[in-house]
Amino acid sequence: MAKSRLASIRWTLLLSLVILLGCLVVPGLTVKHENFKKCSQSGFCKRNRAFADDVSAKGSSWSSPYELDPSSIEFKDGKLQGTILKTVSANEKVRLPLVVSFLESGVARVVIDEEKRLKGDIEIRHNSRARKERYNEAEKWALVGGLELSKSASLNPDTETGFTKVLYGPDKKFQAVIHHAPFNVEFQMDGHTHVQFNNKGYMNMEHWRPKVDGDTEEDQSTWWEETFGGNTDSKPRGPESVGLDITFPGYAHVFGIPEHADALSLRETRGGSGNHEEPYRMHNSDVFEYELNSPMTLYGSIPFMQAHRKDSTVGVFWLNAAETWVDIVKSTASANPLSLGVGGKTTTQSHWFSESGQIDVFVFLGPTPQDISKTYGELTGYTQLPQHFAIAYHQCRWNYVTDEDVKEVDVKFDRYQIPYDVIWLDIEYLDDRQYFTWDPLTFPNPKGMEEQLDASDRKLVVIIDPHIKDKDGYWVVKEMLNKDLATKNKDGEVYEGWCWPGASHWVDCFNPEAIKWWTSLFKYDRFKGTLPNVFIWNDMNEPSVFNGPETTMPKDNLHYGNWEHRDIHNVHGITLVNATYDALLERKKGEIRRPFILTRSYYAGAQRMSAMWTGDNQATWEHLAISLPMVLNNGISGFPFAGADVGGFFHNPSKELLTRWYQAGIWYPFFRAHAHIDTRRREPYLISDPYRAIISQAIRLRYQLLPAWYTAFHEASVNGTPIVRPQYYVHPSDEQGFAIDDQLYLGATGLLTKPVVSEGATTADVYIADGEKYYDYFDYTIYQAQKVPLLMQGGHIIPRKDRPRRSSGLMKWDPFTLVITLDKNGEAEGTLYVDDGETFDYQRGAYIHRRFHFQASTLSSEDLGTKGPKTAEYLKTMAGVRVEKMIVIDPPKEWQEKKSATVIEEGTRTASTVSVEYFSQTGGKAPYVVVKNPNVGIGKTWKIEF
Repeated sequence: MAKSRLASIRWTLLLSLVILLGCLVVPGLTVKHENFKKCSQSGFCKRNRAFADDVSAKGSSWSSPYELDPSSIEFKDGKLQGTILKTVSANEKVRLPLVVSFLESGVARVVIDEEKRLKGDIEIRHNSRARKERYNEAEKWALVGGLELSKSASLNPDTETGFTKVLYGPDKKFQAVIHHAPFNVEFQMDGHTHVQFNNKGYMNMEHWRPKVDGDTEEDQSTWWEETFGGNTDSKPRGPESVGLDITFPGYAHVFGIPEHADALSLRETRGGSGNHEEPYRMHNSDVFEYELNSPMTLYGSIPFMQAHRKDSTVGVFWLNAAETWVDIVKSTASANPLSLGVGGKTTTQSHWFSESGQIDVFVFLGPTPQDISKTYGELTGYTQLPQHFAIAYHQCRWNYVTDEDVKEVDVKFDRYQIPYDVIWLDIEYLDDRQYFTWDPLTFPNPKGMEEQLDASDRKLVVIIDPHIKDKDGYWVVKEMLNKDLATKNKDGEVYEGWCWPGASHWVDCFNPEAIKWWTSLFKYDRFKGTLPNVFIWNDMNEPSVFNGPETTMPKDNLHYGNWEHRDIHNVHGITLVNATYDALLERKKGEIRRPFILTRSYYAGAQRMSAMWTGDNQATWEHLAISLPMVLNNGISGFPFAGADVGGFFHNPSKELLTRWYQAGIWYPFFRAHAHIDTRRREPYLISDPYRAIISQAIRLRYQLLPAWYTAFHEASVNGTPIVRPQYYVHPSDEQGFAIDDQLYLGATGLLTKPVVSEGATTADVYIADGEKYYDYFDYTIYQAQKVPLLMQGGHIIPRKDRPRRSSGLMKWDPFTLVITLDKNGEAEGTLYVDDGETFDYQRGAYIHRRFHFQASTLSSEDLGTKGPKTAEYLKTMAGVRVEKMIVIDPPKEWQEKKSATVIEEGTRTASTVSVEYFSQTGGKAPYVVVKNPNVGIGKTWKIEF
């Protein structure tokens, strides 16, 4: 393996850039910690942590009070059911129904509920209308499939007394060992335990009990109500948190549970050098000026954690929409032949606790990262295949102030020959901050603005948030209130809070009727002034409430079905996105197009409908650096259409920082520049040279590689693989690379990049984990352990489009270039996916999916597609799109004498010849061959023999 340290870097885009001095960065403010809870200020978090401490202190003398009643166990058709008994006292046992489902995909699901709440056999305090049962509808928003029960799962006949064992998964290579007393579960593969539930004894279901006034043995100060920041949460159902420890024996690295501004490999949370003091929190929040290297909550939550060790990846998905905290502790056991085959290795223990809801956990045994991506995606849905324009460059700021301002920006991008596809409008375009309106003074002619953009096949995105201004005469709020579609307060009255418009009400998209109404608002005859090239940005949907507790909605607010806001908080954002997605599908009858939506708040499943970004970051080098692990973490957590504000939202970046951020941002799947209203304008054409030229070249590199990007998006949309991939995902055997999170691979292209994220840097280290050749993207220098920012791994065929255009839509009929990087065996392969980039016709066969393979001096193209009713028509429209150039890097030496190659294409009677030009190079640069105009159709089967 090549792992030596660095030589110097040469990157064509950076040749003119040494150490650049620019504007000073305004120092960032720090987050207002007093606005957000720490664990010690959250009653249920404090209780569960204290419970874990008490259990740990008791050591071997502790026995968990939870036991599975053997007489209650039933197993049929892949499902085990039973009753867990929680011993409260000698005279009281609480009944907790258990369901363990073994799914056809090889995933196991464990659900634990509470019988009294399930039956409604409890008393609700404060005359509240809240539901009595534990929230059990998160799956309505998060899950879309993959729940088919296994036909082959069976009880293990060798089960001994005190255990129930179930064999399941592919070839029954997985086993669940369910211990009856105390209740705990081991999930095994190949005879070893990979995931354990309640191994530490931290399981804790706070059962319902009546309020007892007067002195009690326990501290009940946060059981029945809780005050923070001047707001009192009434807690009509009393304490109801759920907690469980989940252990990964032999796994030193855990990843996932976004969104946090932290490293990819999650840190310990119980203190110590380099560790966090607080648990990782998931409680979607509008965190102003968020801090870095922190477990503090941010805008989105995906409670999906993966553990990885050499050649094995496993995972758990904690399906709970309430506020959730996760503690992580790692321990290294001494070598022991009895320690489950993992003696001497690090074990990671995680402790999960949520304020309400069920225990509902899915277990994935991999064993590869790709297996995890696929099976998790089967449950929550794969990322949408967006319209093609959405993967190009987006230009945004708060705010473009008039429609003429937008048109001028559009013209100047063309004048300076910088491509872009989308321009965005923040809240200032609105008439008095009323959504679905335009300011009549500053945006008097929105259609004229949109028509100018459309002439270059460009799009407009406008912001629409869930808070609706409470104003007499505003038709939207009038309709919402008349139809009774707003979120209610704890007393059942329409909730009022403050956000950008001032006094506002919130649409309740848990209500099916609210979704229907919301969908109607986007019709062209309702949202007047919009054309088909207008798309939507859902912001502030955590929801952000400026005068609410922790800048959000009170937990005792009520939603449709009388679920409390505490139950559904983390899925609130995607209910709005779900409604907006439905709205954009068909804004005019008969015209169905793929929606594009950007969301700030998200949960598992949001990837089906939207892109996300990391929120209001700052123009600092540290925020640039942290964006890479944040985007990578979202990708492995099933939401790969992710990005960060290029340049930083708050403050003014130096020219060097802005330049470096563009060079990093072209590797975000969602590539958008954005800036705060108080910052200086920083459109790329406003930056002086050499910075402008470098930024322009970086953007053009993104456009050149759009075929590779779109192919990676397609792959993510069918099997869940990340669009940009971290080191461990691509090299799962290389232990030294598992924690690396500052470099990435683009899909399956073999393109490896290491963005520069430190001021004044003129060199960069890229870690190479294998013995394959890597070629400099620009001049084909061969590297085997030396480090440059953009490398092509040998063995890949990379599709490109090399003709510069103003927007991606204008590239639609352009020819392709294929770059073939030969591996050590002189072979290479790659794929290309193409469709119309706009409609859903690809679902009926209107696409091209090719596999290119180079072997034995022959390059071939074969069809990977499945024919459908739209296939022939689409292929006819693409008949004129050809391959105009092929570049073979590091060809065999005997090719020096070659002058031509033979081309054989389907549908032609005779073979043809094409000229071949060989270029030798010195100074460590690989030779290469250029095949000009082979003139083969991108959608046809062909081969070229050299």
